[in-house]
Amino acid sequence: MQQVLNNAIQRALNKQVPATGIGIFRSLYGIVALQEIVFLLYFNHLIFDPVPFLDVEFPMIPTFLCLWAVAALALTVGLYSQISAIANYCFWIIFTCFTPMQRDFDGGFDQFMIDVGLFLIFLPIDRAFSLDNLRYKLRSNSFTQLRHPPGKTTVLAYYLPLAICLGFLYFDSAVHKLFAEHWRNGLGAWLPSSHPYYISAIDMSWLLNIEPLQKAIGYLIIAFQFSFIFLFYRRAFRVPLLIIGAGLHLGITLTFNIYPFGLGMLICYTLMVPFSWWRCLAKTCRNKTPSLWVFYDEMCPLCNRTVIIINHFDIFHCISFKSLQSHATEYPALNAIDSELLLTDIYALDASKRLFSGLDTYIQILLKMRYTAPLGLILRIPGIYHFAAAKYRHIADNRLRTPCSDTCLPTVKTPPTPLNFYQRIIAEYAATHHKQFSRRLGKVLIMLFFLQMNSTLHYGIFYRIHPDLPENPLTATISISTISTISNAVLMYSSAFIGITPHALYLHDHFAGYERIIGITYIGADGQEQWLPFIDPEGRIVAPNWGRVHSMWANIAVTPKIDQQRLKKFIMKVTAFWGIKESLDLNDATFIIKAKKIAMPFTWQRDLRKKNLASPWFEIGTAKWRHNTFSAHLTIDI
Repeated sequence: MQQVLNNAIQRALNKQVPATGIGIFRSLYGIVALQEIVFLLYFNHLIFDPVPFLDVEFPMIPTFLCLWAVAALALTVGLYSQISAIANYCFWIIFTCFTPMQRDFDGGFDQFMIDVGLFLIFLPIDRAFSLDNLRYKLRSNSFTQLRHPPGKTTVLAYYLPLAICLGFLYFDSAVHKLFAEHWRNGLGAWLPSSHPYYISAIDMSWLLNIEPLQKAIGYLIIAFQFSFIFLFYRRAFRVPLLIIGAGLHLGITLTFNIYPFGLGMLICYTLMVPFSWWRCLAKTCRNKTPSLWVFYDEMCPLCNRTVIIINHFDIFHCISFKSLQSHATEYPALNAIDSELLLTDIYALDASKRLFSGLDTYIQILLKMRYTAPLGLILRIPGIYHFAAAKYRHIADNRLRTPCSDTCLPTVKTPPTPLNFYQRIIAEYAATHHKQFSRRLGKVLIMLFFLQMNSTLHYGIFYRIHPDLPENPLTATISISTISTISNAVLMYSSAFIGITPHALYLHDHFAGYERIIGITYIGADGQEQWLPFIDPEGRIVAPNWGRVHSMWANIAVTPKIDQQRLKKFIMKVTAFWGIKESLDLNDATFIIKAKKIAMPFTWQRDLRKKNLASPWFEIGTAKWRHNTFSAHLTIDI
């Protein structure tokens, strides 16, 4: 088996493919991380304060979140990519292991983002759609002699994240699903879609009322998750798996209020997109002929750097750059300009042969590049135009030029390939120690496999078969409890640092007995009862209380077996946070705790979503704030 794996790794290392998907994958990961950081900043006091706004235990949290946002933004645009990936990975671990995020506000996708973030450190994420590529290009002194690292990588960079981050996760999740009655009945997608706490504002009743379709979707998910790890690398199955997987996670994003989980999983499917699709998209979007011809002074270092920068961001290939020294004589409009004045400006010709110079050239560049057109329109505004023209004139008249002929230009060496982790660990080492690298990588993959099996077998099979495994008399010195303790310890570290964790989400033990939900209203200044902007009159958790805030309420505070002390703790946090947000005076504020009955059957029922949303509320207690002190009293045993 080891040799088969080594041979597969060697074949994958030898196959070079475009790095387009890796670059897009990196940017999308950064965007998902960035939106989660913005979410944490908004709910900072709810998540991290023992008593929101009133007892601030971690005053430095916003500072560290802003530092994390800088790392995520740098990762998104590909600036110092590997350093940004390391910083992002460390921030995920710190916040999930050492703050209340992990205990009370588990986002459901933190371990997944840690897993993907770890792989990003070792992938060639700077080879496409990155500012790092621009940095490497700027090492050249001349645009005409520009050389930059090719946007190629080994196909192994695509296979490894898909196998570990998606394949292992899917297989583990599918094993857990086999022990859930509603999943075995084909209703795994239907049941949570009928629970008020889990649905978005999009009404999917028409789809939920088609029983055969719902069962087909449920069984398709199980089959898809079991087979993905065995089929994703085969060309014949790539597009079907891409369509099914992306469709399922897009559905989660749109119809459930756990959109970060759906988006986090969805971005991985950029690695499944066939390379021919990217080429076809590029061919469709790019101009067949330039819209603007720009003429620059080849002897001016500043002009060369400017052209290199513009060319890097000209993703639609709308601009063609030509040297004034080499091509000016080919265009009558340029020949008419005095030779001494010709090199004092940057010029451009459009398709209608209209001549532009100076700032007008830059405005035309911005307009022709399409996505930068708003900036070009802003520069045309009177006042802004005159200020920009004066600054341009000052820079143009004071720039330095090479004082001799073209032959005096220094020899331009090809910039070295960036020395990132991928280059050092895979590209260079694998090239010189091919077989040894394959063996070592194979051992790493086997280790990851056993770590995943520790989670899947222990918690997905043995625990499901018998939660209270007795001690096996056949084991001489090692008891079942000892093995369980060791397994738990291994999982603790693999979950924290690698993201390997049981994926037993929304199973029977979560929904069985989940027959009532809780909402909160308050008495306004006018004496009228109003709903706190948390749970709406239908029982849905409203925006922006989604993601990990939803998880806090729907998975920890309100469960089939409610712990009153725990429930009161979260009622206190929610009422303090939204009470202050709604400008309520916590020196004297009263909140009403309401409950409504819902049904969570493991057999299909028509219009269950509508029935659960229409169920009436009844009062079960009150929560009061007096002089910033909280008290709650529940009138019935829930």
